[in-house]
Amino acid sequence: MEHIGWLSLIPPVLAIIAAIMTKNVIISLFLGSFSGVLILTKGAPLTATKTIIGDYIFAQLTDSYNAAVLVLLVFIGGFVALMEKSGGAAAFAEKVIGFLNTRAKTQMAAWFGGIIIFFSDLGTPLLVGPIFEKVFDKAKISREKLAWIVDSTSSPVAVLIPFIGWGVYIMGLIQKEFEGLKIAESDWDAFIQAIPYQFYPILAVLMVPLVAFSKLEFGAMARAEKRVQETGALHWPNSKPLRKPENMKELEKTKSKPILIWLPLLVLLVTLFGMLIPLGFPFQKIDGSDFRVALSTAYLFAGLLLIFMMVYYKVKKLGEAFDIYVSGMQKMMTVAVTLVLAWSLGTVIKNLGTANYIVENMDGNVPVFLVPVILFIAGACMSFATGSSWGTFAIMMPLAIPMAFHLDASLYICIGAVLSGGVFGDHCSPISDTTILSSTGAGCDHIDHVKTQIPYAILNGSAALLAYIIAGLTSSILSLVAAIVFMVTAVVIISRWQRGLISRSHP
Repeated sequence: MEHIGWLSLIPPVLAIIAAIMTKNVIISLFLGSFSGVLILTKGAPLTATKTIIGDYIFAQLTDSYNAAVLVLLVFIGGFVALMEKSGGAAAFAEKVIGFLNTRAKTQMAAWFGGIIIFFSDLGTPLLVGPIFEKVFDKAKISREKLAWIVDSTSSPVAVLIPFIGWGVYIMGLIQKEFEGLKIAESDWDAFIQAIPYQFYPILAVLMVPLVAFSKLEFGAMARAEKRVQETGALHWPNSKPLRKPENMKELEKTKSKPILIWLPLLVLLVTLFGMLIPLGFPFQKIDGSDFRVALSTAYLFAGLLLIFMMVYYKVKKLGEAFDIYVSGMQKMMTVAVTLVLAWSLGTVIKNLGTANYIVENMDGNVPVFLVPVILFIAGACMSFATGSSWGTFAIMMPLAIPMAFHLDASLYICIGAVLSGGVFGDHCSPISDTTILSSTGAGCDHIDHVKTQIPYAILNGSAALLAYIIAGLTSSILSLVAAIVFMVTAVVIISRWQRGLISRSHP
């Protein structure tokens, strides 16, 4: 296997260290890429600068596949911005609030609301949180519980959906590695096949209804629920709830209709599958370019419909709606830059033979069935330290796919392990943007949210770890069933044990 030895490890290691120190994905990816090019050009800074711009960054932008992905991201950004500002989610919630006459129904309504807003991981806490604040207070459910629910339906839901920004970004990383390894399978098929092996996101989403219906709670969450039910106190005496951003107040004042949330999504899905089904979907392989054209068209039609509806229902004037659409497109620039630099880093790592060097040292020394476990743990640690799952995906995917390919491990399980580890670490990290926004959206103290969420996250992470061991040994989808059984059993045992402790300490 061709590689340049231990020097090939410098770019990914430097990218990880920079991400931890700067908390900035773009800076870390650039430093990692530049260090690799500096090695390839034998330490010539000027030549390395010219090379990384001309042969790596520009090359990524002129690639037809990459260009199509970037255009698609722009359409997605515009649509998401319109959905967040339309007020449709708040109007929809107001229609169903009257039916929430039990604690379980209230929690499930917030859970369902988070799933509906699958198109925006950051939009979920900022939309669902403020809508359900007073409803949870009335039902005597803690703000910490609300923060956990919206956090569990933000990135864990988004990472499972192939046709939103998350999926497009991840498929872009997958496709780049498939091209380098000459794997004929499409990025879409690989993503879909990897979904059942995204153990942590699936468990995080499923745990909410489990807790809501069973009333099985443990850790700091159980104490928070006891506080609200017995004293009515929304916060602990020393808590400092995060203040709502101004845009939340604006959303609360917006007079809208529920149709502004469900009809554009319906049009999006009908357009997408209406264009793909004549091509043989889902029974035949669909060319990647056809998929991206269909998806771009679907987001364009849904966005134009939403602009028309916002004007028709007098939610916004035409100029305001169009400005929101354009501003949403502009916000995707950070994602686009991140993706271009991720592609560049992946190409640099390939040219250095980093994956080859790792595989050569692992082959015969590490059992193949442990590869998914190693990727899951590495991704979780990196994401926890940086607070960024996207940055973790960008650094880990160029290493994970070649490792799985050369070591004859399952590509789907390894892809799922990287994605699962990234979301797990992000869920536990106090510096993660979704963690912070979930605290903000639910109006609770940030540290209280972290303390109450981590025990649930660690339980799910442990179940996922066990599932990756089973999956590595069997390559069977039954590993997901094992993870779910482990989660349910652990929740029952731990919650009953804690109830016994509480009852003995509070006679």
